[in-house]
Amino acid sequence: MELPIQLASLYKHWQKHTHLPEGQSNVKVSQKELKKVEAFAIERMKVWERKQTNESVLTKDLILQEYRFCNIYRELDKQTILMHQKLLHLTGKPDLWFLNALFYRFIARPETVDSVGLLSFDKKHNEQVMKNLIIHKRPVYGVPYVFPISIIQKTAWPKRESFFCLYLPTVAKKCAKYLLSGTNRSVDEAVEGLVKIVGFNFKFHLTEVVIDFAYQYPETIDLFKQFPVGPGSLPTMHLLSPEKDPKEVCLLLIKHDIKDFPYLTLKGKLIRLSAENWEGIGCEYRKYSNLQNGKGRKRHYR
Repeated sequence: MELPIQLASLYKHWQKHTHLPEGQSNVKVSQKELKKVEAFAIERMKVWERKQTNESVLTKDLILQEYRFCNIYRELDKQTILMHQKLLHLTGKPDLWFLNALFYRFIARPETVDSVGLLSFDKKHNEQVMKNLIIHKRPVYGVPYVFPISIIQKTAWPKRESFFCLYLPTVAKKCAKYLLSGTNRSVDEAVEGLVKIVGFNFKFHLTEVVIDFAYQYPETIDLFKQFPVGPGSLPTMHLLSPEKDPKEVCLLLIKHDIKDFPYLTLKGKLIRLSAENWEGIGCEYRKYSNLQNGKGRKRHYR
């Protein structure tokens, strides 16, 4: 399906993701397991397509009918779209954009950020945002990314509100400067650099923001280079190739074309699945296969 106009203009990385070498059909992973992963990815993507055309039946797959799964392209997830829409006016100010992308991802509930206001580099303004956050009615925080509160409890910013509103503005400019100083860094490299600057090991959240940064400043980050494979995706990567490093498996997969997969297109050119997309597929397939076996968390589709 051709990329919807509103999404084509929301992100700046699409064109970069169409200029890649042709995929290879002989990727050396378990072909039996790969076919299962492919079947899941194809049907999940078709569910998204059917929603766009308002079809009455989205899927005949009983698990996909009942339970929630992220999109194959992360760019299509509602929370990601909302965040990028709200921050689009700040893309000309990368430091402010980065600060508030962190704010959105740490809070993980766009409605809360809309209510309390965006952060700035003015301390008095941020103190007011912090007060707004403290008195905000529940729910305040979302569930996609659990914030490890124990990391900050013995610091000068022992609560989330003070850490987000008073500490993050002190490091955001340096973070943005670091990201803009490089060209086509891998997500792995970028996250390691940011952890040193931030001073706290929030690798998961920083990975999310680096991906977002790549969408808006595509010359800085290459999502087809080495990518961190999270615990949710590890079982799938091990299924595909038990003897290989999961990161290597993820990089192998970007060279693979999925037959009959409904790729998004930009002016007719295929938008290929990056290492970031494949890591996400691995995570969602693990959830899917667990549910097939009567295990795992049951996140019902609404």
